[in-house]
Amino acid sequence: MNDNLSIALVRIAPSGTTAMTDRAIALREAGRDIISLSVGEPDFATPPHVVAAAKAALDAGDTKYTAVGGSARLKAATALHFARDLGIEVPTSQVTVSAGGKQAIFHALLATLDPGDEVLIPAPWWVSYPEIVRFAGAEVVALPTTADGGFRITAEQLATAITPQTRWLLLNSPGNPTGATYPAEELRALGEVLRRHPRVLVLSDDIYAPLRYTPGGHATLAVECPDLAPRVLTISGVSKSHAMTGFRIGVAAGPAWLIAAMERLQSHSSGNPCSISQAAAVAAFEGPQDFLVEWRERFRTRRDRVVAALNAIPGLSTPVPDGAFYCMVDATPLMARFGDDTALALHLLDHGVAVVAASGFGGSGGFRISFATDDARLDEALRRIAAALI
Repeated sequence: MNDNLSIALVRIAPSGTTAMTDRAIALREAGRDIISLSVGEPDFATPPHVVAAAKAALDAGDTKYTAVGGSARLKAATALHFARDLGIEVPTSQVTVSAGGKQAIFHALLATLDPGDEVLIPAPWWVSYPEIVRFAGAEVVALPTTADGGFRITAEQLATAITPQTRWLLLNSPGNPTGATYPAEELRALGEVLRRHPRVLVLSDDIYAPLRYTPGGHATLAVECPDLAPRVLTISGVSKSHAMTGFRIGVAAGPAWLIAAMERLQSHSSGNPCSISQAAAVAAFEGPQDFLVEWRERFRTRRDRVVAALNAIPGLSTPVPDGAFYCMVDATPLMARFGDDTALALHLLDHGVAVVAASGFGGSGGFRISFATDDARLDEALRRIAAALI
């Protein structure tokens, strides 16, 4: 360990997804043919009206500072997005804009956690959740879920896990890495438990909400349990829904005191998000949304093909994800052969496919793939996985 590093930094590990993606890039640069299924990034082009808005902002000279928490125009567009797409009615004073959803989560947790606090996180989880909690000096309390249980926690499980030290519950629906969604009735059941514990805040990460494949509308806690909304922070953005990962714009809606605290912290970290990206995000939220119908259908078709192909490989199994563009693959029968899921992931990388071991997500004995890649490369990756495991 380097003695020059802070105790806070030593507490956290590098991102498993970016580590595998970086490794795949290095192998490509060395001349290897590597298909990356490790990164959660839509392969579709950013919608033309969004690109046009960014170009127009450059041409207009909109290259100066904005308000720390986002321009008034983008805050209004963000409030429109939350109302139209998530059913959350909030004034602009209760929304904020950051350099990606990850930054919003980082600021919310750092602004509210102290050593000794506990944060409940359903596992498997998105790789950054526990590391942000640990960086803040708080304790991660894993709530294990299973494929048979839909990768969702139960009200009974939540009730058992809450202690006087519990500060946050983190929910992600549709989820990364599982694609699982929480139906309205299950959110209401969780809400019944939360009402008995007024100190517990809830972070509802809904960034994949536009990419769900189940019938009916998206359910989110702030809508299903409106009396709990004063302690719910809902995260969204444009990275996944509008193929704008490089623009780095995330948005959040929550109680005014928390939004103000997040913006205070942001004022000393990054300052305002990129002004050009903000102009593009306005177009994303205010412009046409009909392209999402085609995108969802294309993702759904890929999902069904990937699930069928993976389940046909001896030793692998995966449920059908409800949303997002990931499959969480169980490879427990192969662990006697490989030892652990990291060794399995490296074996697949040797055969030209980059995946992320389940252990990187708080799971074990498997791996996550992203099916957000073009059909031909996806089919070839599935062929390579099958061949590698013969």
